[in-house]
Amino acid sequence: MSLAADLLKEVPLFKFLSDQERETLGNTLEIVRYPKNSTVFNVGDPGDSFYVICTGNVEVFFKNNTGEQVVLETPRAGEFFGELSMLDGGPRSASVRVVEDLEAVRVSRDRLEAFLQAHPTTAMSFLTAMGRRMRVSAEKLRHTATRNVNEAAADNRTLVQKAADWIAEFAGSITFLVLHVIWFTLWLGLNTVKVPGIPQFDPYPFGFLTLTVSLEAIFLSVFVLLSQNRQAAKDRVRSDVEYDVNLKAELEIMHLHEKVDRMNADVLDRLDKLRRAQPAASPVSRGAD
Repeated sequence: MSLAADLLKEVPLFKFLSDQERETLGNTLEIVRYPKNSTVFNVGDPGDSFYVICTGNVEVFFKNNTGEQVVLETPRAGEFFGELSMLDGGPRSASVRVVEDLEAVRVSRDRLEAFLQAHPTTAMSFLTAMGRRMRVSAEKLRHTATRNVNEAAADNRTLVQKAADWIAEFAGSITFLVLHVIWFTLWLGLNTVKVPGIPQFDPYPFGFLTLTVSLEAIFLSVFVLLSQNRQAAKDRVRSDVEYDVNLKAELEIMHLHEKVDRMNADVLDRLDKLRRAQPAASPVSRGAD
């Protein structure tokens, strides 16, 4: 038995074939090999074939309008990829990168048509796999524009950034204000009014208090600026998410318009056929009378 036939024996899509059928099919197919981290094809490349993985695995992905990489799937041994462009004749809609050394069988459109005509039961397995893949892809695309801004900005925070956020939040609270009012009142009171048994440690003009407040203001301003920089980064993420959502809504509206246009064209076509059928039926009705 040839090497191609041996490889096909390990692929679930071709397991039901007899040894002779696998041998015949294997002689017409091309075995391809790609090393790790190489590219099988890129978005926009012409597609006239699909690949059935014998060993290794790949990553099917594309980049959305914001430059974010969206991984559609990671086919492994026994699965296939690249069938969409091969079926509709359009360019590749995604790129494929090899994750582990790949050995695959490349099936052209002509070979697939001949194979499905000879083994029509395989068509259902092929369509089932395509339907499952389209469901997964649609689900991933549905969630690409629904990121949580707070999670996206909080995931990469360092300890200093977390401290800066906490200090900035505390500095803008009523608790911070009340504590400082109590602190200043006690400090000024103890150093202004002579209390028996309690020495005045910072008499007028309260130089130590001035130094303490100045140092507090310096450090507080640094932490507040750090927190503001993080907030600016979060705002940029929010803007990107809002852009993604608006883009998704625009695409959905375009799809709805296309669907309505197709439905309108279908209705007009049906009405036109009915109008054409009515004159042809009228003479028959008169003859029957």
